[in-house]
Amino acid sequence: MPKRGLAMACCLLFLLSYADAMQASSPAGGNTAALHALFAEQWEYELRTNPETATAVGDHRYNDRLGDYSAQANLADAQARQKFLQRFEAIRPAGLSKEDSLSRELMVSNLKLDIEGAQFKGWEMPVNQMGGPHLNFVEMSSYMPFATVKDYENYLARLRQIPRVFSQVTENMRQGIKDRLMPPRYLLEKVLVQTEDISNKTGEDSPFAKPVAKFPDAISAREQKRLHDETIAVIDKELLPAYRKFAAFLRQDYVPHGRSDPGIWALPDGAARYRYAIRRITSTNLTPEEIHQIGRKQLTETESEMLTLARKLGFQDLASLNQHVQNNREFFGVSGQQFLDLYAKYTRQMEKELPQLFGRLPKNKLEVIPMDSFRAPNAVPADYSPGAADGSRPGRINVNEWNPEHRSLLNVEAIAYHEGVPGHHLQISIGQELPDLPDFRKNGDYTAFIEGWALYSERLGKEIGFYQDPYSDYGRLGNEMWRDIRLVVDTGVHEKHWTRQQMVDLFHQYTAMDDLNVQSEVDRYIAWPAQALAYKLGQLEILKLRTEAKAQLGDKFDLKAFHDVVVGSGPLPLGVLDSKVHAWIAEQKK
Repeated sequence: MPKRGLAMACCLLFLLSYADAMQASSPAGGNTAALHALFAEQWEYELRTNPETATAVGDHRYNDRLGDYSAQANLADAQARQKFLQRFEAIRPAGLSKEDSLSRELMVSNLKLDIEGAQFKGWEMPVNQMGGPHLNFVEMSSYMPFATVKDYENYLARLRQIPRVFSQVTENMRQGIKDRLMPPRYLLEKVLVQTEDISNKTGEDSPFAKPVAKFPDAISAREQKRLHDETIAVIDKELLPAYRKFAAFLRQDYVPHGRSDPGIWALPDGAARYRYAIRRITSTNLTPEEIHQIGRKQLTETESEMLTLARKLGFQDLASLNQHVQNNREFFGVSGQQFLDLYAKYTRQMEKELPQLFGRLPKNKLEVIPMDSFRAPNAVPADYSPGAADGSRPGRINVNEWNPEHRSLLNVEAIAYHEGVPGHHLQISIGQELPDLPDFRKNGDYTAFIEGWALYSERLGKEIGFYQDPYSDYGRLGNEMWRDIRLVVDTGVHEKHWTRQQMVDLFHQYTAMDDLNVQSEVDRYIAWPAQALAYKLGQLEILKLRTEAKAQLGDKFDLKAFHDVVVGSGPLPLGVLDSKVHAWIAEQKK
């Protein structure tokens, strides 16, 4: 990664050095209590105004509420963040511990990014095929507890508020039409299909009825019947009519206004929007062109590795191996259960080996479950849902069982390590379980760190002797190529005005990825500008730091200790991670 790519962190690192100098000449603890109290107040604001987030992180005080999605609420949120920013900046770093100084500067940086982002009015463009209220509310029950009558009544209260949220979202989207803030039309057509599919499932067939399909024994039969009947009535009489009304709005008023060009450049201030997204998601100041060229370089390097493996398998070139894989049915699935079993197999075999790689291990458990059917057709092969910080809800690998005959088996092993352990589940769970960090850091959303670690984790399976099947190793390298391509096609479509077909063609040029996955992937990058850049840029930074640590420490280098340092402070911006690891290297030298 070019050095200027980490320039975003320079100011932060300067301030931390300044804080250390001040700490040496100031009485310790002068501002510590005020800072901790303000952290707690700001976190409480996050939970209160985002009750769905509170539920997801395991705080159930607001389980009977949904957030305010109105434009007025979003504008008020930006003003509230401005006030918090002023108060955090007013607390001087003098006397703070090094970790508290870092937490303060991370909070200041986060608030500034939030405030800057408000100008783009993301609430006026709130839906795509990957997410939005129409999908998020169906997933809601998977994060909620259902052990008591009160839990079910909380769920009912939330169901009754969904029509209000759809009204707010619809009003925001109408303003989005006026402001020319529109997703691509063909993606909105997918949103319409999703919404209609959900609205057409009534009664006990509705995905919203899942919690009342079975009750815990602690709830009496009389209460079970009452809660069941009341939930079904709310679904059929209040909730589904709101979905149908939203679907009608999409069909008649919204989808026809969808933009024709796939790239974010087509939006007002599109270039500024993309650069903001890059800074926010990658925590670097890399330009789109620099990222594009990094991707091209990585493509060449990964292609060379894949060619070496192809020749070991008896193929003269990579194209021949790719064609063999694409035309051979044994490399594709036969059932959803087959994929579910494979993800479970690779997860359990890796769990046994984690003590080789880490001194600190997560306490929370990890499940492997089928992905919800309503989102599977447009989703990735598998993804991860974090558990609750207190362990009351395990982390979950959600396995996509849709259309298995057209899904490749070869990259399942690598994806299992990415989504579960030592990838997302290990890193996120350890972050949640750190006792001495403020809550906003335990639940930090630094995408380049989170996804970079998960991609780095795919290689760890190779280092401890997995990928015994060379075709599974080919799948791992295919995953590397997949993330290399993301750097090229994301910047291609959003900066260089590429067409969707150019994105598809590059995938087929360099990989044997099944077309089902290719199609959903390019649509994902179009819907989420810059998100796909995080994986490779984060991985490259971690690999760079590991190489530097090994070079400087020699025989003193301890891989377990290195991993504990990387994940042991919660998710971080890449520049701050760089500083953390170099401080550890210096300490080990002593």
